[in-house]
Amino acid sequence: MDSTVMSHAFSSPTSVIALHCSGSGAAQWRKLGEALGSRHAFVAPEHYGCDSTGPWSGERAFTLADEAARTVGIIDASRGKVHLVGHSYGGGVALRAAVERPERIASLTLYEPSAFHLLKMMGSYGAHALAEIVAISKRTADGVSSGDYRGAAASFVDYWGGRGAWEALRPSVQDALTRWAPKAPLDFRALLEERTPASAYTGLRVPALIMRGQHAPVPTRAIAERLPMLLPAARLAIVEGAGHMGPLTHADKVNAAIVRHIADADAAT
Repeated sequence: MDSTVMSHAFSSPTSVIALHCSGSGAAQWRKLGEALGSRHAFVAPEHYGCDSTGPWSGERAFTLADEAARTVGIIDASRGKVHLVGHSYGGGVALRAAVERPERIASLTLYEPSAFHLLKMMGSYGAHALAEIVAISKRTADGVSSGDYRGAAASFVDYWGGRGAWEALRPSVQDALTRWAPKAPLDFRALLEERTPASAYTGLRVPALIMRGQHAPVPTRAIAERLPMLLPAARLAIVEGAGHMGPLTHADKVNAAIVRHIADADAAT
């Protein structure tokens, strides 16, 4: 799988960087790149654990900043401001990159970003949601530590995609996710241990579209509903009929909303 998908060089006023969810890859955003057309440079970098990128080096404990470094590098290499798009883990990475380069962000679009550290700041409702995500994190880590990568991947996919989601995947996709599975515990830990305070997000004074599926899991539903209270120029949109994997299962609807949001942000500037 290609590590990036680009429509043209970084010569346009704003570029779009789209970050995929855990276990996915750049191809997740291919339709979005097509929908944006030639109006923007388009990049979809892949995270550690993807076949194209390779595993984390293992030289120290992995953090969200380590994952975001590639995106920050792309931001630094671009000529103008960038639009950041992220789904799930990619949304958490996008938030980290935005906090590191707030003056370089033109807009944010986040579909159920898995910024799980925010759940620790949300009282009893957040505690319930946190317990749920910690449980799936532990189940996945236990599978990896026992060597049952396929079982770990299956439980991960069925949690986010709904019961039967794993069995519905093509064998080649199951195999790719089995190879990726050892990265899953690193993603969960990085998200849960992220130390960016909630107050840091109030400095992101850019147009922000927060999306969630109608059938979002409790943890990402809670985060999607809290973020618009933290981001000064954010709004929440609910994708009818969708769940956590809306950018894949309802791609046309989600991508159309992203394209509109980016166009509105460009027009406003």
